[in-house]
Amino acid sequence: MPLPPLVLSLLRPEAYPDRPSEVTLQQTHISYLFFTPEHVYKVKKPVNFGFLDFTTLAKRLRFCREEVRLNNRLARGVYIGVVPITKDNGAYRMEGKGSPVEYAVKMKRLAAENMLDSMIRNESVTTRIIDRIAEKIAAFHRYAETSTQISAFGSLETIRQNTEENFIQIIPYKGKGKGKTIGEKRFSEIRSFTEAFLERNASVFKERIEGGFIKDCHGDIHSEHISVTNGISIFDCIEFNQRFRYSDTVADAAFLSMDLEFRGRGDLARIFDDAYFSYASDPRGRLLLDFYKCYRAFVRGKVESFKLTEQEETPEDKRAAFLSAIRYFRLSHLYATGGYRPIMFIVCGLTATGKTTLARIMKEMTGMFVLSSDAVRKELFAVPVGEHRYERFGEGIYSSEATDRTYSAMIEKGGGFLASGRSVILDATFSKKRYLEDARRVADRNGAMFFVVECVADDDTIKRRLDKRAAEKGTLSDATWQIYLKLKERFEGIDSPDLRLSTDKPPSVLARLLIERLFTERP
Repeated sequence: MPLPPLVLSLLRPEAYPDRPSEVTLQQTHISYLFFTPEHVYKVKKPVNFGFLDFTTLAKRLRFCREEVRLNNRLARGVYIGVVPITKDNGAYRMEGKGSPVEYAVKMKRLAAENMLDSMIRNESVTTRIIDRIAEKIAAFHRYAETSTQISAFGSLETIRQNTEENFIQIIPYKGKGKGKTIGEKRFSEIRSFTEAFLERNASVFKERIEGGFIKDCHGDIHSEHISVTNGISIFDCIEFNQRFRYSDTVADAAFLSMDLEFRGRGDLARIFDDAYFSYASDPRGRLLLDFYKCYRAFVRGKVESFKLTEQEETPEDKRAAFLSAIRYFRLSHLYATGGYRPIMFIVCGLTATGKTTLARIMKEMTGMFVLSSDAVRKELFAVPVGEHRYERFGEGIYSSEATDRTYSAMIEKGGGFLASGRSVILDATFSKKRYLEDARRVADRNGAMFFVVECVADDDTIKRRLDKRAAEKGTLSDATWQIYLKLKERFEGIDSPDLRLSTDKPPSVLARLLIERLFTERP
């Protein structure tokens, strides 16, 4: 969509009082966000989606003020205030003089590397950080406002209204075919779980109201809204609809727990849950945790699905939203059918068939930890990373005994991740069937799901990749064309993988194939 004149004008540095060196734009379906090196300005779009109405200037001003007021509860000092946008000689100015034609929420710009989602991607999140976040959320919930009016939002009638609204709004994206993000069976089972849970636990929901657990919460706590520095700032709460913010405190905390599991960090979710319920002194709240995580994952799947029909979304953004929606609905279904379970994801196949590339794609999408046999082997035999050992086939660190030890160590490490609740990718040839059998046993022992993807490629592609690899520095693999030919002769084959995939396709295509084939419901 072409940008409106106001937005185009505010992309000029001279439109700002401090003349920043640059201005960049991001947008959501309800806001334009202008980023300068020091500040972020959020302008609300004049839209009405039913659950929010920003169609008049007076309404946008009111919700800007509400946004600042409410976010100062968990992000004190981040929200500077509401500033006017004026028009002078045909040009719009932020914080200009004269009569306002629009308003913006002005915030301090927070460092991207300190956002919890970035820290998760960079593997820099510690147990202490999660504990601090849990402590802050529990303290916020303890002192959050409640009243008879607010408590009414914890009634079964209101909760049913929220859940039924989700089920109705997702109907255009339900079924099979292009643009469909949830299958009929998965949808039906989530809905049945929701309705049965509400009916079966009516007394628990009543107990929550009587206990004062329905409060004026945040409504949108996930890792993209958490900044970790010397303190913890949790920003961007729901200001536009009380029904989405007035809720059980467990519903608020469940959002972050679900988000951590969505990002492949079930281990951090366990740490957060234990710390939160301990700090909140709310052991009974755990009874509702999976119900609210199911609800939160469904909402996120719905929101991602909406992007498929939004004009301002690029084709690339729509592809990413499609895959995210599938994964959210799969997660919602897990909560509805027994609870979250980690995955042991096997990426196997002959040398140079693209296993490592596929493992990297999966890690980027899902946050799973990658264990490669090449890395485990060199660690096991004290070979420095990047140093090659071009042994004869079946000798040295590639002898049968050394290979058995490598697979045993890799699978054992993988089991450790599963035991903590974290999903793991094992990137290895799996040339012997017993290696896969050993991995499956470890997954079963830890209550994990088990997926096997076999990568395949023709000999010409393999030779070209191996020649290219030989000229590169820092690669882990020591395989050569001669090793490949001998390995191919003795490869026992992969029986009935969940997916057999040729890796001669672009990464974006491989990502779509993986998610569509492995994370949508099975017939």
